[in-house]
Amino acid sequence: MAGHSKWSKVKRFKGKIDAARSRVFSRCAKEIAIAARAGGGDPNFNPRLRTAIANAKAENMPNDNIARAVKRGTGEIEGVTYEEIVYEGYGPAGEALLVEVTTDNKNRAVSDLRNLFGKNGGKFGASGSVAHRFQRKGQILLPKPGIGEEDLMTLAIDAGAEDLKSDDAHWEVLTPVEAFDAVLDALRKRKLEPSSARLTYVPLMTAPVTEESLARKVFQLLEALDEYEDVQRVHSNVDIPDEILAKL
Repeated sequence: MAGHSKWSKVKRFKGKIDAARSRVFSRCAKEIAIAARAGGGDPNFNPRLRTAIANAKAENMPNDNIARAVKRGTGEIEGVTYEEIVYEGYGPAGEALLVEVTTDNKNRAVSDLRNLFGKNGGKFGASGSVAHRFQRKGQILLPKPGIGEEDLMTLAIDAGAEDLKSDDAHWEVLTPVEAFDAVLDALRKRKLEPSSARLTYVPLMTAPVTEESLARKVFQLLEALDEYEDVQRVHSNVDIPDEILAKL
């Protein structure tokens, strides 16, 4: 019975991993299809598609899946038409949330997201309710072993970057939207391949949450939104101290 119990846990864990991988691949495929539809199927002449493919490869998405996504975007094979929308809302602690959605059914997405916010202590907001609390930026993550801080700073700033940050494993290069492609190309010319590169939303001010019980509610909503099939990314201005994060 002990062996059976262990195998059941393994199957449940593997199921969660497989589901997460499926969501990641689905999001990558949508990004690729939209980029190909907007700018053509040749990544050499379509910077957005080139970046979407690079992000998909960084997630170990199979090449066949990538090729199919490109063909769906260009119309070479039949596929649904996706619409990109950013929805806004508030979390349980009053924190601001921006939810990037790629969907083939806007009415369904609105209804489902409204329910997710309501069931998890949040509030679905009107357009413009929290967007002013964020700024659109280019974000490029690079593995630290590839280049030193001084060299990266010089290279990135010369190409148009605004800021350079770091954590234990990565450099984070922030750029204005209009300089994103130029900075990315400059890095790649130096054989520096990002682990992630995309346009994102950076909060102008953060909303501290210092109560563990409230932080758990915040996480519950973020997780529910992240697991929804039409959600590409969720952005929040919540700021939770490290000691509470460790407990969560």
